[in-house]
Amino acid sequence: MLFPEQEPHSDLMANHYFQFKQFTVYQDACAMKVCTDACIQGAYTVLYAKSARRVMDIGAGTGLLSLMLAQQLPLADITAVELDAAAATQASANIAASPWADRVRVLNEDVRSLPVTDVYDFIITNPPFYEADLKSNNKLRNQAMHATTLDYASLIKVITDHLTSSGSFSILLPFRPFADFVTLAAAAGFHAQQILQIRQSVNHDYFRAVGIFSRSSGVADVRDMAIRDAENNYTPAFTDLLQSYYLYL
Repeated sequence: MLFPEQEPHSDLMANHYFQFKQFTVYQDACAMKVCTDACIQGAYTVLYAKSARRVMDIGAGTGLLSLMLAQQLPLADITAVELDAAAATQASANIAASPWADRVRVLNEDVRSLPVTDVYDFIITNPPFYEADLKSNNKLRNQAMHATTLDYASLIKVITDHLTSSGSFSILLPFRPFADFVTLAAAAGFHAQQILQIRQSVNHDYFRAVGIFSRSSGVADVRDMAIRDAENNYTPAFTDLLQSYYLYL
């Protein structure tokens, strides 16, 4: 179990599980671990997915995002799609041990192979980062962190195929590539409705962005949030957002 000063982060590779208030995420079989920015995405997304009834989680990994949405969206049925077999097995176990096992299913599939007749009114994805960055020697980590199997254009195509005409989707990306994704999405008819720009602390520049997109045009509501203040404590904004999930908030 991690304590509040040890918030979930991708560099905490030795932690085999993370205990939330209402569920536990085991992660030893997954290339990418529970991280703070993904937790922010899940909690922020819930604010704009209240009416969702059919949700797809693309690249589910540990099942973290599916579990966060299941906790706060009691009427939603969620399909978690994960390409890697070991991660899909672990996500299935995490979900089976949760209070929402009857509303979340895991598919060990390439999302591009799913029938286009499977449509959802909300899609959430924490996709591969760093399309052009240097890869490591870890194949599974590359698959999780780089666009080796599903680049941004392919991801937008999948979303186009599986999102209802009035649906919305949530995506988490590094701050700089986020602008490129906005341009690609607009070309496909999707427009940012809400954007959350995230900083590690009030002393840092932005490093992540969460966007909520739909086919409705208009000017995005752009907000920013720092995880920690100048004294290295969680900011009130972060605490308010994550207090339904983090064990010691």
